[in-house]
Order: sequence, then structure tokens, then C-alpha cells
Amino acid sequence: MANYSKDKVIKEITPLSEKDFFYIADRVKREFTYPIHSHSDYELNFTENAAGVKRIVGDSVEVIGDYDLVLVSSKELEHVLEQHECKSPKIREITIQFSPDIFEQNFTNKQQFDSIRKMLVKGQKGIAFPMSAIMKVYPLLDSLSMEQDSFYAVMKFFTILYELSKCKEAKTLSSSPFARIDTHSESRRVQNIQQYINENYKQDIRLPVLAQMAGMSAVAFSRFFKARTGTSLSDYIIDVRLGHASQMLVQSGTPVADICLECGFNNLSNFNRIFKKKKGCSPQEYRKQFKKKDL
Repeated sequence: MANYSKDKVIKEITPLSEKDFFYIADRVKREFTYPIHSHSDYELNFTENAAGVKRIVGDSVEVIGDYDLVLVSSKELEHVLEQHECKSPKIREITIQFSPDIFEQNFTNKQQFDSIRKMLVKGQKGIAFPMSAIMKVYPLLDSLSMEQDSFYAVMKFFTILYELSKCKEAKTLSSSPFARIDTHSESRRVQNIQQYINENYKQDIRLPVLAQMAGMSAVAFSRFFKARTGTSLSDYIIDVRLGHASQMLVQSGTPVADICLECGFNNLSNFNRIFKKKKGCSPQEYRKQFKKKDL
């Protein structure tokens, strides 16, 4: 057994052709064997009959149920499906890979694609969709690989993305630091605050100080920040701190108590409580989950 290390993440070269909108693989398998990896193309991955599989996306570790649908729209975000406790002899996996380039063309800059573009930004940290969204697009996913007409196949593909982009219950998976992205708003004031937090997460960060930096009252700034970023100020600070804590848990043998203080948490019990609430396990359990064979 070896500790998980980013230098052992495979950089996958996808089979996507420059002439195609997307590549799709629809197969039935008994087990997952492909190692942890990342790739330059975006990916939408659906699994069926895969209860007990462990899904790792960045610093998110979850055991999935019978159905799972995840979007990864980052060149750097490592991910993998591990067999774990899954005993199903007929796992179905549908993988759709598509180039970021198709969303840089003029027609996708139109307002009709706003929700898709916003979803792809969130997808930089990985997004897991709830069962309601999965069932809504399931008929399209189920038939996409069998569509003979390439034009209609593209229309189905965009319809899948659009329907998923309307889902309000989709869950962000990885933290920003672990995904190695800068989640920022178009607002210059919010960008300045985010930069300050990212540089000072180890310190005590107080709302009045941030509000003063933005030239607003504390109440007004809290509302302003959430409206511009889609998350509360406290949740953003926790996300940044947990991301750095997750990295230290995975990449070092530093004691949990030291990681707690190093990442800006005021005491160990508070750190353990927040970590378990956000990650579904204790820091010690999280560290153990990232010990995998042949990485």
C-alpha cells in the first residue's frame, strides 16, 4: 500500500477527434480497473448497477449507489472509480467526453447557453447530479450511443447538458484548492476578497475587515458576496481551508492536530466536526481512504 500522490496521476489522452463534438463509450463490465487520472477534455460519466463503487473526484471520496452521474470540466482534476465493495456482474458505464473548444465558439456565447456555461464552470470541481436529474436525462443517455444520425446525436447531447444545467440540487464535489482552480466572480471587489482569503486562510479572517475592504457594511457585504458567488462567505472560507487540509492529509504524514492549526481552524474538535460534516468521514478516515494499491 502506498500513500496517494499526485505524481502518480495518469494524464489520459482521450480518443476524441478534432472533427467530432463528442466521443461516447457505452459498455457493460464486471469491474473498474482504470487508475486515477485526469485529461484535457471534459467528461460526463454515468454508471448503472454500480452500488458499492468508490468514486474519487479531487478530494471528494464517496461510495455510490445503483445510479451515478458526474460531470468533470477541468483539465487538472483527477478522478477514478474503484471497485471497492461493488459485486454487480453487469455494471453499465456511459462515458461522454467532449472538448472545451466547442464552448468557445460564437454560437455558445449566446444567452440560451448561459446555464450550460455556468454549469461547466462549477464542473471544474466536479458535479454529482441527484436521482431526479439522472432520471430526466436517462432516456437520452440510454439511446445516445445508438443514434445513427450524427446531427440528432449532437442535439441529444446538448439537450442532456441543458437539462442537467437546470438542476438546482447538483452537488459540487472537490474543494477549490485541491482542484487547483480559482473560483472567482466577475465582480472586482469579490475577486479581491477571494484573493485575500486564499492568501490568508491560515489566519483569523473577520467579516468586518472584509466588509471594510469592499467598502460596505458587514450585512450588505455578506449578501453581496453570496449573490455574486452563489455561496456564503463562511462556506467559501471553510471550502478553502478544507481544501488545503485535504491536500495535507493526502500528501503528508503531518498529525491531524497540526493540520488543523496550519489550515486556520481554531481547535481540533471544531475541525473534526466540520470535516466530517463536509466530507462524510473524519480526517483520519479520509487519510486512510486515499491509501490505494498500484498508484
